[in-house]
Amino acid sequence: MKLFSIPFLALLVVISTSCSSNLGTKVNEPFSGKSYLSNARYFKATGKGVSHNENVATSKATMESHKALAQMVSTSIQVVADNYLEETQGEHVDMAVDVFKSLTRQITNTTIADLRQTGSKKFLQDDGKYAVYVAYEIKKAAMFRFLKKIAKLNPQVSPLVRSQIINMCDEELLRLED
Repeated sequence: MKLFSIPFLALLVVISTSCSSNLGTKVNEPFSGKSYLSNARYFKATGKGVSHNENVATSKATMESHKALAQMVSTSIQVVADNYLEETQGEHVDMAVDVFKSLTRQITNTTIADLRQTGSKKFLQDDGKYAVYVAYEIKKAAMFRFLKKIAKLNPQVSPLVRSQIINMCDEELLRLED
C-alpha cells in the first residue's frame, strides 16, 4: 500500500506545481472597478498617463480617456444608425443616416457633450515619473439630445433629412428612458 501511495502523491505534487500560472502579480489601478465601466445610462472611460512632467502625464491620461469615449460614442451612433436604416427604407433615410454619421464625427472630433470628470489621482513613482489616472463619463441621453440640437441648428441639412435625424435621436432617447 505504501508503494502505491508515495508515487501517487509524488505525481499529484508534480501535476499541481506544473499547472500553476506564472502570470505575475495582479495590479490594482485606480478607477478599474465595475463602477467605471460603461452601462445603459453612461459612456465611461478611464485613462492613464506617465511622464516626468506632471502636466504631460495629466494630458496623456485625459487624451486616452477622451479617445476611448469618442470610440464608444461613435460605435453607439453607428449601431443606432444601422438599426434605424433596417427599420426604415427610402433614399432620404440613407441620406439622413450619412448626415447623422457625419454630424457624429464632427461632434466627437471637436466637443463631447456633457463630459464630466468623475475622478483623478496622481502618483509620484519611484523612478521620479508621475502617473496620472483619470475617469470621465458622458450621459448617453445628453449626448443624443446634443446631437439632435446640432442637427436642428445645421443649415446645410435639408428639412427631410433633419426630421429623420431627429426621429433617430428621439427613438434612441425613448429606448434609453426605458
